[in-house]
Amino acid sequence: MFRVDRSQNRLSRLVQKRFSDLALRERDHLQEWLANQPDALGEDLLIIQKEFDGFDETRERLDLLALDKDGNLVVIENKLDDSGRDVTWQALKYTAYVSGLTKTQIVDIYQQYLDRFCGGGNAVARLCEFMEVEDLGEIHLNPGNDQRMMFIAANFRREVTATVLWLLSRGIKAQCFKVTPFMLGEELILDIQQIIPTPEAADFMIGMSTKDNEEKVTHDTQKQRHKLRYEFWEAALERLRADGVEIYRNISPARNHWLSAGSGVRSCPYQMIFSRDEARVELNFGRSEASENKWLFDQLYAQKDQLEARFGAPMTWRRMDDNKQSLIVYSQPFDGYNRDAWPQMIEWLSTHIQKLESTFRDPLARLNRQVRNHDEEEA
Repeated sequence: MFRVDRSQNRLSRLVQKRFSDLALRERDHLQEWLANQPDALGEDLLIIQKEFDGFDETRERLDLLALDKDGNLVVIENKLDDSGRDVTWQALKYTAYVSGLTKTQIVDIYQQYLDRFCGGGNAVARLCEFMEVEDLGEIHLNPGNDQRMMFIAANFRREVTATVLWLLSRGIKAQCFKVTPFMLGEELILDIQQIIPTPEAADFMIGMSTKDNEEKVTHDTQKQRHKLRYEFWEAALERLRADGVEIYRNISPARNHWLSAGSGVRSCPYQMIFSRDEARVELNFGRSEASENKWLFDQLYAQKDQLEARFGAPMTWRRMDDNKQSLIVYSQPFDGYNRDAWPQMIEWLSTHIQKLESTFRDPLARLNRQVRNHDEEEA
């Protein structure tokens, strides 16, 4: 670090020092500086206690306890020249201890701090002023799991920085600040730099954390739905076997929203569909060649009136010209994610998959013979 001498247009190097060389102590000096100037850490913070020891059945003390503008508690640990190897473990313990503090307890802790160190004052009024609200009822203090950690030291051991980076990757808010004392003549100068995450990386990491959280929510939702579908198909297959539905006798439950059974024509299965708002039975033409699917569909569509009469209801015929696949569908609205609706839904599926199979069994058998004969002629 340099001082600029504008009159001489020259730089003067500041002499870097160690806190121990200057007889500076963690509690009496660094802690006091930060307690009285917390915005030196790059944001508006309200110190609500120092040497906080309000933990049940432990004599441990955290250096500084603060609030940020969002009402989150911030645990601040100071270690002067060397971070030590256990500082992250200490801060994690303290953060866990304070995570359960209520609004009333936080106000009491701050009031004790004002009475002991600041000559008194009204904790509620100062909290409202800091949070920029008119009434304490508008403030949400210590929400959820959003507690934060700040580590202050002149030098950080590798095990500490590695742990902090790992915590950040898991969405736990932690920061490391490197503090360096300099001397310029008799003047003491303190440089405070955030090194983890770097200010430039902070916004990116917030964005990645948001993305990771979204992905986790999506993953958790998928897991819940997979479990729900598997349980539904277990119950459905049990009913189908009791009803003597042979095409599903050797089919196992799955976590997909569909369950297929052979129709006798390769890659053209019968399917039952379980979704949030409906149940469906369908004949799916999914052969590798689109032309084959369209030909099979068209042959059946030519018999549409007779097939629907046999089935007992109009069906939805989806040729899907822009898609390789084609479908013949029959559906019914249901509240599928409501387990109370499952018995009725399963009964409907059992009844209509049997109707579907009975309706298309003979026509598909005839078409399958034609397909095989054509394949043999081509061969």
